[in-house]
Amino acid sequence: MDLFDDLPEPTQTPAPVSAAQPPSTTEEEEEEEEERTFKRKRDDAECRSEEKEEEIKKVCREGLPVLRGYVAARRGEREEMQDAHVLLTDMSSCLSALPAQVSQVSYFAVFDGHGGARASRFAAENLHHNLAKKFPGGETENVDKLIKKCLLDTFRQTDEDFLKKASSQKPAWKDGSTATCLLVVDDMVYVANLGDSRAVLCRMEVSGGAGGQRRSVTLALSREHNPTIYEERMRIQRAGGTVRDGRVLGVLEVSRSIGDGQYKRCGVISTPDLRKCQLTANDRFIILACDGLFKVFSADEAVKFVLGVLQEGSVEPRPGLTEEELRFEAACQQLASEAVRRGCADNVTVILVSIGF
Repeated sequence: MDLFDDLPEPTQTPAPVSAAQPPSTTEEEEEEEEERTFKRKRDDAECRSEEKEEEIKKVCREGLPVLRGYVAARRGEREEMQDAHVLLTDMSSCLSALPAQVSQVSYFAVFDGHGGARASRFAAENLHHNLAKKFPGGETENVDKLIKKCLLDTFRQTDEDFLKKASSQKPAWKDGSTATCLLVVDDMVYVANLGDSRAVLCRMEVSGGAGGQRRSVTLALSREHNPTIYEERMRIQRAGGTVRDGRVLGVLEVSRSIGDGQYKRCGVISTPDLRKCQLTANDRFIILACDGLFKVFSADEAVKFVLGVLQEGSVEPRPGLTEEELRFEAACQQLASEAVRRGCADNVTVILVSIGF
């Protein structure tokens, strides 16, 4: 750049200029100077704005929840363990690329099999891989809408893949499975579920103002699907099926599932219910469990049981685990054991996800 660009062009016979008097400028030059000053201020403001946005993004990333998963499984009085589960605290290794505005993805799932363990195991092995293939990545708009579509497509694909494999066997497999999947994208929880496994959130609230006591609130993150629910029964009947003794054709206890090929023509579907919830600093943990737990515990009782274990006395230290991690692990194991002690003959699988900020 020429150092003299900002100066007026010299004339052939310049008039003398007094040292005490500044050079005179034309209106056009004054406008140019004002425009340059405006541009500098605008550029400085844009730089400060970008720096502020980066600071906000950094604070948001640092303020994301820290999740840890714990699992306990009990066979109960069944001859075979037909439940399956998956814990992926960091799912990013399965994803080819994350959306530009997403920092972390976690995945937890419980599958409760019936008629055998093949459908639940197949779903545990394949559903999150299908999810990873369909998960949005790169520069995308409306990530929320894309994630919901991804979950719906993933469940449909997993069901179709299992039914294809099941029908190719001789004799054909008749297994089916519930599915309750928890997908956490940064601080947003997406729950997709089929059947009667459930997800519940423990949120702590202060009662009676700022100085009041903290109490737990139990929030349902899933909806059960059984043929006694009006909407489910109507769909089954419109498809030509019947509901007897609270079961599809008097046999199947759930109205939505992965597998169950012989019931798909009777209105049993694999379309999950989707629910969304943003995590806050008041959230303590999430329980994912099959119906074996909820046959002997209400959702609120299960939450209070876990809180009771977390508030108990000292725990025996173990290398590599903090005291809080040991408490959550103990709470998960004791909850599953208590379900069996209370007389649940079914398989019991519990995933406890701790939430920290």
